[in-house]
Amino acid sequence: MSQTVLVLDFGGQYKELIARSVRNAGVYSVIKHGSMPAQQIKALNPIGIILTGGPNSVYGKNAVSYDRELFNLGIPILGICYGMQLMCYVLGGEVGRGSVGEYGSVCVTPTNGGKPFTALMSHRDVCLKPPLGFTVTAATSNNIASFENAEKKLYGVQFHPETAHTQGGKEIIKHFLFSVCAAKGDYRLDGYIKNQVSRIQAQVQSERVLLGLSGGVDSSVCAALLSQAIPNRLVCVFVDHGFMRAGEGDEIERIFKEKSLNFIRVNAAQRFLARLKGVTEPEQKRKIIGEEFVRVFEEEAKKLGSIPFLAQGTIYPDIVESGGEKGAVIKSHHNVGGLPERLGFKAVIEPLSGLFKDEVRKIGRKLGLPAALTFRQPFPGPGLAIRIMGEVTAQKLETLRRADAIVREELLRRKKPPSQFFAVLTDTFSVGVKGDDRTFDRVIAVRAVQTDDFMTCAYAPIPHTLLRKISERITNEVEGVSRVVYDITAKPPSTVEWE
Repeated sequence: MSQTVLVLDFGGQYKELIARSVRNAGVYSVIKHGSMPAQQIKALNPIGIILTGGPNSVYGKNAVSYDRELFNLGIPILGICYGMQLMCYVLGGEVGRGSVGEYGSVCVTPTNGGKPFTALMSHRDVCLKPPLGFTVTAATSNNIASFENAEKKLYGVQFHPETAHTQGGKEIIKHFLFSVCAAKGDYRLDGYIKNQVSRIQAQVQSERVLLGLSGGVDSSVCAALLSQAIPNRLVCVFVDHGFMRAGEGDEIERIFKEKSLNFIRVNAAQRFLARLKGVTEPEQKRKIIGEEFVRVFEEEAKKLGSIPFLAQGTIYPDIVESGGEKGAVIKSHHNVGGLPERLGFKAVIEPLSGLFKDEVRKIGRKLGLPAALTFRQPFPGPGLAIRIMGEVTAQKLETLRRADAIVREELLRRKKPPSQFFAVLTDTFSVGVKGDDRTFDRVIAVRAVQTDDFMTCAYAPIPHTLLRKISERITNEVEGVSRVVYDITAKPPSTVEWE
């Protein structure tokens, strides 16, 4: 059993990034709500605890509840941002409103004469006075940036070492893990695969399992893992809604037809298009597509007879975002919600539910899936339907597929392509000239972003020569397009997707 580091969540947006940073260092991590009782923490037997950031004031009415005894357990603790302020407040220090807020990159200077470094800050409250027995170890021009009580192994940093924007942030986390918590670095994905295969075999025994295969990274890796654990007893239903990118449906079928499983492809494109006729509002599109997927999947499942187990590609962030223990619900993590009860499944199998996305990708490669699939860019469940502004039609889908294929083909030729890129079919028309004729055709927008975590991103600075080539190819090769524009908006204030 691997050693565990506990990440206590106080509502910070970077909780998953913290937990991933710990796992990437070879140490297993779990996320629990900040109110977890000290006795439950003790029972978990973590080698260390990390307190996350959060949006509230530790002294305010909306502060997340906590068990102050966690600081008396003798377990090393690293408080980050709000976590540092909580440590300060509970242990007798002073926390209050700072004279100025610190947001973005801020210069931090160690008190021991070390070299100043840039760190990501996002706070208005500050630690005005450290608790008794604590030493200030770094400061900004305005505030305390870090403190420690080395004897009790309690440490606090006002900045975010888990982000790429903090210089030496990874080293700070590794120092806490290995020098303070004496971590062995014994967490390995090979062990995860072996354990899950054994668990699946013990649970399923000689029965069959049904999986809704979307072709995304999570469901694909789930299918590969199950086919290894229970060869030829996994039934994969691929509901092809017709909104995949060029050639993707055929590629998914080719890959999984070669696996030890029963692959069923349901070509439901016309059915989905009929349901979307006249629909222009993005959220309504999403809802309709989700509902229709469930209907199609349910119909196919009934044709297959009695299958006791339903498998889903749920991953750890899905569980964290769907509330977990006392957490706020961001989204439901069941990708076929309601089906277990309606179709009488004995149990739901979620073999990836302990993994983050980057770990799922690595598992996929270890299971023999091609890199083109396991490192596939994020692609929304509704697919191209929400990259088409306005009503979705067969003609618009064909236009967007061809334009998107050109964008992908050109950018994939680069040695280091952007983190994500795609085309959007806008609902704007523009005057153009082709030959001697005046045209009034659609505008295609190209979106390409650079990011480490997709929580924030910047537009990718693609060379103008390449943008010109993409534009020329789209306007020459795709009928009905007269103009191409490039989206240069960051996230925030925009999102990666247009809808």
